[in-house]
Amino acid sequence: MATAVKTDVQLKHEDIKPLIGSRVLNSKEELLSGALANDIRELLEARGVLVFPKIDFSDEEQIAFTKTLGTFAPEMSSEGREEIHKVTLDVKENPSSALYLKGSLYWHIDGTMNEVPILASLLSCKVPATWGGNTGFCNTYAAFDALDEDKKAEYRQYRARHGAWASLFYYDPEPSLALLQGMQKIGDNELPLVWKHESGRESLVIGCTTHTVVGKDPMESAVIIHGLREWATQEQFSYSHEWSVGDMVMWDNTGTMHRAEAYDPTCGRMMHRTKLQGEEPFE
Repeated sequence: MATAVKTDVQLKHEDIKPLIGSRVLNSKEELLSGALANDIRELLEARGVLVFPKIDFSDEEQIAFTKTLGTFAPEMSSEGREEIHKVTLDVKENPSSALYLKGSLYWHIDGTMNEVPILASLLSCKVPATWGGNTGFCNTYAAFDALDEDKKAEYRQYRARHGAWASLFYYDPEPSLALLQGMQKIGDNELPLVWKHESGRESLVIGCTTHTVVGKDPMESAVIIHGLREWATQEQFSYSHEWSVGDMVMWDNTGTMHRAEAYDPTCGRMMHRTKLQGEEPFE
């Protein structure tokens, strides 16, 4: 008599650190089937960062996998609509945003110029850096949860202004007026310092685009903004991923900050990115 084959696919994963990160250990075929999509979404919200070690997705497979998880968000560049975005400092490969990507070396949340930020990014390693080049993540849910209750109450009252132009000063302290004004055309946006999500959970909204706490003078603003960045990026809330070719990492853009860590800008480091459309406004 033939033995019945169990068709239920179970999500296989292990924690990387207590407060951030899990490795997903399922096969490529299991991931592409879509059967694990709901479980992956739940794990992503709970853990902030998911690592798929050496899954070795092709571009087409990465796009297909992304689409199992939600609404696919193609990117727009000067070259047109992109399904796969090449993340590299090589201007030959990425002429439209290689300069802008210099800001990615500093802690940030994607989409602070938008009403609804992207839900998540998926990044695959095609060419690792010759040295450095890790991607760092920190859990801004866990960082907020760990604050004293009086600090939580204080920060819930604040709003902060964000501008892509503010990140310029991290890597070019004396920019030309033309470059500054060009970056300022991207916009400036006021957001809550603490984002209360539809789930009821709360996370910090900070990063290198944050330049002012509304109602505070520049000195007070700097102390709050940089103090919270220092708090949120402590070891217990953070994970640094060392890339191998074929790795893919997915992170919850609504509850983490991320950054590329320093590397040789001439080494040809190449990542391929897909994104999931946002589902919840900051407000």
